[in-house]
This record gives sequence, C-alpha cells and structure tokens, in this order.
Amino acid sequence: MEALRVDIITIFPDYFREAFDYGIIRRARAAGLVSIQAHDLRAWTADKHRMVDDRPFGGGDGMVLKPEPIFAAVQAITGADRRESIAAGKRVALLSPQGRPFTQPLAAEFAGCEQLVLICGRYEGVDERVANALVTDEISIGDYVLSGGEPAALVVIDAVVRLLPGALGSETSAANESFSDGLLDCPQYTRPPEFEGMPTPDVLMTGNHAEIARWRREAATEKTRRNRPDLLK
Repeated sequence: MEALRVDIITIFPDYFREAFDYGIIRRARAAGLVSIQAHDLRAWTADKHRMVDDRPFGGGDGMVLKPEPIFAAVQAITGADRRESIAAGKRVALLSPQGRPFTQPLAAEFAGCEQLVLICGRYEGVDERVANALVTDEISIGDYVLSGGEPAALVVIDAVVRLLPGALGSETSAANESFSDGLLDCPQYTRPPEFEGMPTPDVLMTGNHAEIARWRREAATEKTRRNRPDLLK
C-alpha cells in the first residue's frame, strides 16, 4: 500500500511545525505510511500584499477567505481545479462548522485515500464557492466554533492516521474501539484490582474469554445508553 499523502492548506503553516513529531503519527511517518505537509495559502495570492481575505458582501463583522487562492492551491496540489475533476482516490475537505459531522466511518474512508487535502478556514469563514464547486467534503468536528480550522485538521489527521494498516501495534486495536461497531468502547480496568473501595469486575480476572466478551458487549451497550443514547437509535 502506498503512503497516504496529506496536504494542509492554511495561513499558519508554522502551527503544524512539531505537531506530528509525537506518538502514532511520528511512527507512521517514520514507517512511510503517511506524508504530511502544510502549505501557506499566501503562496497562491497574486497581489503585493498577499491578501487571502476580504470583507463579506452584504456587510457584517469579520473577514472571509477569498476563493481565488484556495482554488489555485488545490489545483497546484491535486492537479484539478474543480470537484468534478479531482481524481478518484483523492479527497479535498473543507474544515467548517457548517460541514457534516466527522465520524469514525468517514475517518476510515479518508484512511483509504491516496491523497487527502485539508483546507483550514479562518475568520468569518470561506467563500461559499469553495464549498459549492471545489471540495469533495465539508466537515465539522463538532457543534462549536473554533478560531480556525487548524485544530480541526489535527483532529482529523490523528483519527485518520491511526487507521492506516500498520500504524497501531495491534491489527485489532482500531476494530475494538468506540464507534467501530456503532457503540462506545467498553469500560477498561488495570492494576490494582481494587482502588479506594472500587473493585474491578470479577469476570475480567477469570480468564474465561467468552464470558469476558459477553460482559464487554453488555457494558459497552450500557455505557452507550448512558452517555450517547443517540447512537443506539
């Protein structure tokens, strides 16, 4: 399998300077499973002030990222200038509060790509023509607003890279996590067996794998019902 190529379009490329030098992402990069590069959006501006934003039509607060440099950046990075012409195996995602929720199944889709381009929004947002005609995906990491798409890009990359074959120490790790089968993960325990009067469930120390699997399934269902009942629907 060829390495996943991840390209980040941002006005703050230094934000990512050391972000990928730790943990699973560092190991995945060292193993040649993924390459990650942050690109300065200002490199695709045409004016002497390198302007990437302008006032919104219709008035209102803040500034809006202009479409021209974003379209030019995506064309230079992917070789395509419109959503319809982006090759199979490539995804271009706009990180936006207006996007559809980023989920574990979508992370798995991205992990199977050849190239993933992430566009980091800023200010009051991005010109809507980027969402309408350029990107393949408009995604949000939650129902809240960030100052920009850079933290969201970190979240997406972390979730995607750990799903690449060989990125985790165990091939079954990703399959047994929260959301992998529609439920939250089951409760986990480690030493000591009892802590401040709180014991570990006896079944986990019996060595009976069938009983342990049954308990974990029931406990995962109960935790999902308590914390995320929407998933059970």
